[in-house]
Amino acid sequence: MLRIAWKFIKFDKAKSIGIITAIVISIFLIGQQLGLLFFLMGLMGNLVGNADLQERDLWVIESQSKNINAINRIDSRLVQEIASIPHVEKTIPVLLATAQATFHNGKTAAVTLVGTDAPGFIMGPSAERISSGRLIDLGQPLQVSAEFFNSKTWETELTIGKAIEINGKQAKIGLITKGAQAFGASLMYTSMENARYFSGVSPTEINLILVRLTEGQDKVAMQEKLQQLFPNLKAWDPVKLKNSTVKEILITSNMGMSFGTLVIFAMISGFFIIGLTLYSSALDRIKDYGTLKAIGAKKSYVNRLIIAQAFLYAFIGYIIAMALIYGFKMGVANSGLIIEISFPFAFFLLFITMLISIGGSLFAVRKITKLEPASVF
Repeated sequence: MLRIAWKFIKFDKAKSIGIITAIVISIFLIGQQLGLLFFLMGLMGNLVGNADLQERDLWVIESQSKNINAINRIDSRLVQEIASIPHVEKTIPVLLATAQATFHNGKTAAVTLVGTDAPGFIMGPSAERISSGRLIDLGQPLQVSAEFFNSKTWETELTIGKAIEINGKQAKIGLITKGAQAFGASLMYTSMENARYFSGVSPTEINLILVRLTEGQDKVAMQEKLQQLFPNLKAWDPVKLKNSTVKEILITSNMGMSFGTLVIFAMISGFFIIGLTLYSSALDRIKDYGTLKAIGAKKSYVNRLIIAQAFLYAFIGYIIAMALIYGFKMGVANSGLIIEISFPFAFFLLFITMLISIGGSLFAVRKITKLEPASVF
């Protein structure tokens, strides 16, 4: 079946090239847009993704926010109050403060200081996202981290020990991260003391309390208890807070709608271009299909022949499209745009390819199904 289908494909090379080109363009656009969307979604929740999480952790923030990147400050005395609750192992304060970094070339950049207690640095950055330097060095006075991929944007070389200014105060880069960016912000990790020094935030204010429960303690029960004791706070499971952050940003920015529309239109356009081209190709070969029926080929055989052609088109187009997507992935990697092509994602693109190609072939199948063999003679 596939051998005969391949002969049909080679017979009309112009239409075959057109169909494969339509598949390649559609799948490349779908893969590119979804890859970019997943990358941005990762950035949205990177404050959570960079942290050293454990299953028994809860993150306590003010009750109004559902976005970890935009939370109001709370009273630092709550750290001790929550620590006194039974089944709470420890509480760790976290400060998120906006600041301005200035480099020797005069370039300035808005940054977000992430301050937490040394030497644990539970907020991160995680070990796999450290490019150079030691995490423990951030506990030293004036030391902050910097993101490797920001060097191009900031037009400066980032090296360990490089002197910079933060809010007009002298600082040094003690750690360089790679892939620890955040959505709309450049994160600089440091100790709580350094973050307060650079930002000028009062010692009575923090943004987040990381609560680590004792072994075996029910997280849901503790969330309800904290809600009762502190109505103005909300205790989140960190993973759920990350998902909430992504959802909130996608909705408020209309980013989900924009990317979704592009993907849907790429699918629709590919479906109809492929379908109509296959339909046109079937009309050109209608005598061949009629002859097959006349010499005894069943209707199901002819239908499978058309679908087999669509399958081969899809397979060839998918291989080319994936090669282009991998090329795009490698081309943008040096700029910090990390596109992940996982097996489920690749399988999803294969499914979409088969869907639009085989689905589009139904135009031709419907035409040939109604064909009477005698009409072609």
